[in-house]
Amino acid sequence: MDIKKHMLKNEENLSKYATKDTDAIRLFGNLSNDIRPNYFRDIDRIIYSLSYTRYIDKTQVFSNKQNDHISKRIIHVQLVSKIARTIGRALDLNEDLIEAIALGHDIGHVPFGHVGERYLDAISMRYNEGHFMHNVQSVRELMYLEDNGEGKNLCIQTLDGILCHNGEFVQEKYRPRKKTKDDFLTDYNNCYKDITYIKKLVPMTLEGCVVRISDIIGYLGRDIEDAVRLGVFSFDEIPESIKNILGSTNKDIVGTITQDIINNSIGKDYISMSKDIYNAVKDLKHFNQEHIYDKANTDKDRKKIEEMFNKLFDYLFKVLENKINDPDNNIYKIYLDNMNDEYKKNTSNARIVIDYISGMTDEYFISEFSKIK
Repeated sequence: MDIKKHMLKNEENLSKYATKDTDAIRLFGNLSNDIRPNYFRDIDRIIYSLSYTRYIDKTQVFSNKQNDHISKRIIHVQLVSKIARTIGRALDLNEDLIEAIALGHDIGHVPFGHVGERYLDAISMRYNEGHFMHNVQSVRELMYLEDNGEGKNLCIQTLDGILCHNGEFVQEKYRPRKKTKDDFLTDYNNCYKDITYIKKLVPMTLEGCVVRISDIIGYLGRDIEDAVRLGVFSFDEIPESIKNILGSTNKDIVGTITQDIINNSIGKDYISMSKDIYNAVKDLKHFNQEHIYDKANTDKDRKKIEEMFNKLFDYLFKVLENKINDPDNNIYKIYLDNMNDEYKKNTSNARIVIDYISGMTDEYFISEFSKIK
């Protein structure tokens, strides 16, 4: 029996708009023969990566909260994967590609989530390294940093879905745009030059579009549950106009939006929501922004995090510039000593520190900062 052919048997039932295994384009050429389909192999390469392991202690929204039931980044990506695969299965799309994109989409998130990302972006711009965005760093991790600087050689379709995943930009309709390898690399490079370019990103596959909307579904209700669990507000404070359409619990919100997307996207070459659901999602996102994300960290917290990012970056940069004598620093022992010569030769000291810090878990970041105090 041809095992690989057998593993691809389900493709016979995929939608004509689905991405097939034969469509896969490897970034750096084909891999050696294997029984696993292309996107299935991408899943394995992502979940076995060191970056994936570090999801376990990265902030989703709330940092330093003594509550074991508050979501970490690892929970979010698993929820997104499950929601996206549910939609993908209902629409006869490629679930392997969906899972690969979903599991890899937030690998580039920094300590303390979006707050930390904001300060690392400011540092990156100060050192002429371009804008820092977690979606771009996710691609950089998998494309260039993993495996000691060799990268994972994933499919362009997977990397593009990760690059274009950002659920911060909700749309009523998501229609993919065909791309070549060069088109993908152009999108990737333009993100460093233009902070607004992220709003122009469009996935090249319908599967990428599914993950993008699933990113929103994955965090809206779950973040509310976390906020209620921490006493930030109660379910009763969610406006009735939203609850009457989406419901108030995470279960209701996920179920309602998911079912609506499936009903409005079957047999189509795009992903869409009904007008009422789309408006309710926008309203709920706005509610979460005001009542959760703007209040997740106090001004004192944000100032402290900014100070930590700046001081740790400055110290590590001076170590690499030989302005501080610290040969036993972990930036050497844990990071640089494990990277290949090409990375060490062709990467600026500022970018090395940015790569190192962005990959840290919250706990490791705090530990490294405490050493330099």
